[in-house]
Amino acid sequence: MKSSYQQGGVDNTRTKILLSSMSAMVAESTTFPIDLIKTRLQLHGESLSSSRPTGAFRIGLDIIREQGPFGLYKGLSPAILRHLFYTPIRIVGYEHLRSVISADNGSPSIISKAVVGGISGSMAQVIASPADLVKVRMQADSRMMSRGLQPRYSGPFDAFNKILQAEGFQGLWKGLAATSLSCPADVVKTRMMNQAAKKEGNVLYSSSYDCLVKTVRVEGIRALWKGFFPTWARLGPWQFVFWVSYEKFRKFAGLSSF
Repeated sequence: MKSSYQQGGVDNTRTKILLSSMSAMVAESTTFPIDLIKTRLQLHGESLSSSRPTGAFRIGLDIIREQGPFGLYKGLSPAILRHLFYTPIRIVGYEHLRSVISADNGSPSIISKAVVGGISGSMAQVIASPADLVKVRMQADSRMMSRGLQPRYSGPFDAFNKILQAEGFQGLWKGLAATSLSCPADVVKTRMMNQAAKKEGNVLYSSSYDCLVKTVRVEGIRALWKGFFPTWARLGPWQFVFWVSYEKFRKFAGLSSF
């Protein structure tokens, strides 16, 4: 039988998972239009050296004009689904790993905390990557709709099903190799995730490295920083909304702050 201390720890962990998920949903919903614009920028002019330049504000206005304000939330459901796994694993996983290190060696060093943060973040990204893939595909669908084309997916579950049928189980992790780096890799990740399975010889990119090389060769080195401004602009608001919401939820649940 579990002691009351152990049971309390389990209950606290479950509560933290729930609260971090709820806080992530609030933050994601608040800042999602910026993420959509980032994805559209990263896909703009894909392997077309003659494409006309565009910016974040122009893309945002185009989306509103063509699809209305709700067009800015295309792909929100898989984005929220992703954070139901990613954020709790990252936040709660970090706390648990940090506690294990503290129990053995006292207060962990900055390096130990960084390693623990990297491990928990990597685990969270691997598990949440399929939802991230679906989010990117659905965000790219809004671009197809603006061109008068039929969207590939009717919803997140339809996207999961079609990806599994057409690309196999491993297809849900396209672009995971590129997520270990920063903005240039995020461009590569977005393009790899958006690339639907095609017959051999017709795919645009054969690997993340091939995507990197072709992007630079055709569009120039600056193409690797497409979407940098909305990516940067989203970081602050997302973290602010998340942590404020998290602390409010913790207070409501009667949990102490960090």
